[in-house]
Amino acid sequence: MNLSKNWLADFVDIQDIPTKEYCDRMTDTGSKVEGYEDLGEDIENVVVARILKITPHENSDHLQICQVDIGNGKTVQIVTGAQNVFEGAIVPAAIPIAKLPGDIVIKAGKLRGVPSDGMLCSMGELNLTEHDMPGKEPNGILILDESFADKIGQDIRDALMLKDTVVEFEITSNRPDCLSVIGLARETAVSFNQPLKLHTPKVNGVDDGDKIDRYLSVQVEAPDLCYRYMARVVKNVKIQPSPLWLRMRLRASGVRPINNIVDITNYVMLEYGQPMHAFDYSCLTGSSIVVRRALENENFRSLDDQDHTLSSDMLVIADQERAVALAGVMGGANSEITDTTSTVVFESACFNGASVRVTAKKNGMRTESSARFEKGLDPENCYGALERACELIELLGAGDVIRDQIDVYPAKKEGVVLPFDVNAINTFLGTNLSSAEMKTILEALEIKIEGNRLIPPSFRADLACMNDIAEEIARIYGYNKIESTKLHGETTSGGRTPKQQFEVDVEHCMCGMGLNQVQTFSFISPKFYDKIRLPADSDLRKSVVISNPLGEDTSVMRTTALPSLLEVLTRNYNFNNDDVSLFEIATVYIPTGKNTLPCENKTLVAGMYGNCDFYAIKGVCENILKLASITNVKYRSDDANPSYHPGRCADVYVGDQKIGIIGQVHPLVMKNYGIDTAVYAAELDFDAIFALRAAEKLYKPLPKFPATTRDFSFVCEESLEVGTIEEEMKKAGGKLVEGIILFDIYRGPQVGENKKSVSMRVTLRASDRTLTVEEAEKTGSKILAALNKAFDITLRA
Repeated sequence: MNLSKNWLADFVDIQDIPTKEYCDRMTDTGSKVEGYEDLGEDIENVVVARILKITPHENSDHLQICQVDIGNGKTVQIVTGAQNVFEGAIVPAAIPIAKLPGDIVIKAGKLRGVPSDGMLCSMGELNLTEHDMPGKEPNGILILDESFADKIGQDIRDALMLKDTVVEFEITSNRPDCLSVIGLARETAVSFNQPLKLHTPKVNGVDDGDKIDRYLSVQVEAPDLCYRYMARVVKNVKIQPSPLWLRMRLRASGVRPINNIVDITNYVMLEYGQPMHAFDYSCLTGSSIVVRRALENENFRSLDDQDHTLSSDMLVIADQERAVALAGVMGGANSEITDTTSTVVFESACFNGASVRVTAKKNGMRTESSARFEKGLDPENCYGALERACELIELLGAGDVIRDQIDVYPAKKEGVVLPFDVNAINTFLGTNLSSAEMKTILEALEIKIEGNRLIPPSFRADLACMNDIAEEIARIYGYNKIESTKLHGETTSGGRTPKQQFEVDVEHCMCGMGLNQVQTFSFISPKFYDKIRLPADSDLRKSVVISNPLGEDTSVMRTTALPSLLEVLTRNYNFNNDDVSLFEIATVYIPTGKNTLPCENKTLVAGMYGNCDFYAIKGVCENILKLASITNVKYRSDDANPSYHPGRCADVYVGDQKIGIIGQVHPLVMKNYGIDTAVYAAELDFDAIFALRAAEKLYKPLPKFPATTRDFSFVCEESLEVGTIEEEMKKAGGKLVEGIILFDIYRGPQVGENKKSVSMRVTLRASDRTLTVEEAEKTGSKILAALNKAFDITLRA
């Protein structure tokens, strides 16, 4: 919003306030200033002058020598090449040393040997256009009207009202009332504690008995999109240029002057913040206005001669046959004001902001009108704006105003009533203002106070709660006056939950073993289950289906993290990475019912290829379980899992609870992924490991007494697992068995078909004494007896 300080002076006395101070204060009180510009400051020593005498130049066939009266009894000689000058003409004259826009400096000199003490100026040299000075010659010297005869010698900036300061404001979307001179005048008055001088428009109207209903009727068919519609008729209209003062105010505000009728609607929009429109009455078929929704695919040509195809969600102003304006956006070319217009219908209405924004956006049209309507305007402002427009009609002698008007106001909006609680506001702001101080500010903001109730004015739709009132008080009182206070409150120190900390510890442990952490998407393709050879009836295929997936490749939530990890291993393999070890603490989603959320379980999944084998992945698992201080771990062969090699796969148990699986990934699975080397993987139930972990780690001192070992080599069935043998040996040896190590397995004709020789070393130690040979032999015998009884095992000869 560009605000002319000359225009602002009509409402608030701020002429003595420096512009910089004004801008700083307005920014402090919430009306942010982007910058300001002093208009006319690039023009110096240019005055209104009269040409007294013109003589031809002796040495040129196109130059003329002018004797120019520059006021105060002074006459100068100026040589010019312009052909439109004449004796008696009133013109702008640049008197050395003068400055013109574009950093042009005018000095005294000679033209073809004749002295010239200045230059006569054209419109372009003063940075003016044909719209600013209608009817003037654009290519020659600017010839001023005789009305400037009493201004000879006056600074051209004062004579043409070019001297002004324009302040650019950035208005927030919740303050559409400030998109107007009056709105910013209100803010200025309260910010500087100055009286606000609002003008009440007065329209006399023509007293000839004419009534508006003889000209026009208005029907609002969409009251949900049009809150109020007012209209007045002006007859005997005279289309002509607007007076200089009005043109210069529009120019300072960045609006191009056109003619008196159009300029009045733009002037009122800038002054009141209420967009208006003027229709040529002769173009309205049926002498009626209908505010309705557009017909589907209805054609409309706007004032800028662009064709638009409308839809039924747009609001139009129509006559009996067609749309003549796009409500709140732009008028139609079929009702445009022209030089032949004799009767005008002025419209002042309030439309639904969201509807106007959608309409403007769909049609690629953003106008000053739509920019205001889309923020939500005050229906109560329609009346004052319409009266002001008609007052200007009479002031400019542009036509005769019919006395009465049409006002369709389907549902008047009720005002907001807010509580006035001084203590609550002070507590909220951290201030100690008295009730009187608050009332002074609120009354300056035109907020009515009725006991403990506050009634904001209709143009302040942004005031909807106590916090809004507190903000108004704070910004006018001054944020810099509010004393700083220390923050206080009852808080708790942050930290990780035990499970979060355990997850971090597992990550550190995995990274410490040389594995790299990855993170994959939780949504996968159902085809991933085929790649890891899941049976058709497997429960793991029952996945949560995403309602609106990005594509088939991300259409279900995973029930196992193995395929996600294998995808990453495959990518590394294709990039020729020879030795890769990865892990992820992944979330899997197990359906629990049709209308219930899935169960989200965490799984620790690891995979490797290259310099590794089955025992490497087993060692990774053992270290994780050791980190959790979990004992009684068992590994049992699993030849039924379709994703793993049947002879190199084991289930991991803690007691009787299965917590995971380790092994070599099945060669057929790796063929599906295009990897022709052995890949080893592990899937551990992270939640189960956390639940089984030892909450406290107990210190175990180093043994004080020596250990003794006994080696056993015996023959057993090929199908008997070493782990099962180890469990039985520990059970038979009791507390004296400190550890058992497998150091050899032999298969051959010496031990027989479907037999194997197993060699194991048992470490025996007592915590309170040194074992004797007899005790060690006795324990060894007990172990052998138990193995013979349980598995029919005998010592190898």
